[in-house]
Amino acid sequence: MVNLNKKRNAKRAAAVTVGAVLLTMLSSPAAFALIPDDGDDPGPGLSVAETLGLFVAAPIAIFALITAAVILTDRRR
Repeated sequence: MVNLNKKRNAKRAAAVTVGAVLLTMLSSPAAFALIPDDGDDPGPGLSVAETLGLFVAAPIAIFALITAAVILTDRRR
């Protein structure tokens, strides 16, 4: 009986997960990017270096600055 409940709970969890993922994917704005809207004027694309700098290096640098500020203010006490 316990094994049956575990299987039923696992199936229910899988169904909820698949439903949530599908709902998220279907409602994401990237799904509608193939059809341009009236008045769209996209700019030039980013290079690989610009993308890495914007989405990798900049967040790491901001995190390092915040960490340094916290450590420095904590050491002064």
